[in-house]
Amino acid sequence: MKIMKVENTVSLLRSLDQGTEAQRVAVGEVLAAVKKQGDQALFSYTEKWDGAKIANLRVTKEEIIEAYEELPVSMITIIQEAAANIRDYHEKQVKQSWLSTREDGTILGQKVTALEAVGVYVPGGKAAYPSSVLMNVIPAQVAGVERIAMVSPPAKDGTLPAGVLVAADILGVNEIYKVGGAQAVGALAYGTETIQPVDKIVGPGNIYVALAKKDVYGLVDIDSIAGPSEIVVLADETAIASEVAADLLSQAEHDERASSILVTTSNELAEAVAIEVEKQLTDLPREGIARASIQEYGAIYVADSIEEALRVVNELAPEHLEVLTKEPMSLLPFIKHAGAIFLGRYSSEPVGDYFAGPNHVLPTNGTARFSSGLSVDEFVKKSSIIMYSQQALQENVDKIAAFARLEGLEAHARAVEARFKVEENSNDENSKY
Repeated sequence: MKIMKVENTVSLLRSLDQGTEAQRVAVGEVLAAVKKQGDQALFSYTEKWDGAKIANLRVTKEEIIEAYEELPVSMITIIQEAAANIRDYHEKQVKQSWLSTREDGTILGQKVTALEAVGVYVPGGKAAYPSSVLMNVIPAQVAGVERIAMVSPPAKDGTLPAGVLVAADILGVNEIYKVGGAQAVGALAYGTETIQPVDKIVGPGNIYVALAKKDVYGLVDIDSIAGPSEIVVLADETAIASEVAADLLSQAEHDERASSILVTTSNELAEAVAIEVEKQLTDLPREGIARASIQEYGAIYVADSIEEALRVVNELAPEHLEVLTKEPMSLLPFIKHAGAIFLGRYSSEPVGDYFAGPNHVLPTNGTARFSSGLSVDEFVKKSSIIMYSQQALQENVDKIAAFARLEGLEAHARAVEARFKVEENSNDENSKY
């Protein structure tokens, strides 16, 4: 890994993959076909791109049973425990509706309402991601979403990974469809004969999925367009080089464009980690991917002080930040920008990926400067409640009308004034008798 001083710091920001012109055109064609042809387009594209010729889109109960038989009991127990941890954490995020009453009779408030239907995209291909099921489905359930439809690309034999199916069944997801890619996004957005449309689509995917989500945004909501994974490790001389290297590689193995960065106040640690990364790469199953990531987007920055190191961390605004220092908790108040913060030696990043409870769907590409990870809030909408009394409107009608006329909106002004003109006319009529 490259070792450099902090004045040479370059941002984690990598241009978000907008796809090639050919990819954008292809996605547009797929979405148009799904909108027009429905299920037939899904069958056709699944055979074309996934090599799977399937008879039914929806996963059957028999397939769920087979998945349980395939997965070891010990692994099922681990998934259940992880789900419980994740649910417990997200239940603490729930916000309630509220009302506030003033002495003049005004009632103001906010009504929190769960979305009715959400689509969850679970990536497939070379790997299985039951953790994506847990992290996307559980906050939606905690929010109160009534209908959750899950889509995932099938293997060539037309099946979904056992871990994915078991995780979904443990959570009670009963709408699972064997379809992926842009066509799955189109099905969730437009609806087909088999798949009913949803209000929001969440979950990561490849460039075709990302482009499709961008295209359907507005018709439905989406979570985000995520970039490659990132980790920054903030460490001092107390950190252990082999552990730091392992943590950096845990993200590098995701993607050739993933970014793994060490920011440290120790020259000795910097040199030891660089050696250790190279050593650990040699027997890593995904060595090719990890090595490309480290070479292109990996770096070690040496700071003169912890204050300088913190400045660099906040500038990078990473998706994942590990703090491996003598007193990590003492640095927490000075960390402004990070998707998730892992404090101390025993809080390695995969702890959050799979088991601790917080969500692993996090802002990337420096967007932790202004955005947050997936939460219960992503699955609710908030409606303002306004109920003015006669007294309240009477006391403020002139101010409201004046504000409206300042903006040149006479009808707005007359709308509030009309209430009292009606009453004046009524009083005039009554005075005749």
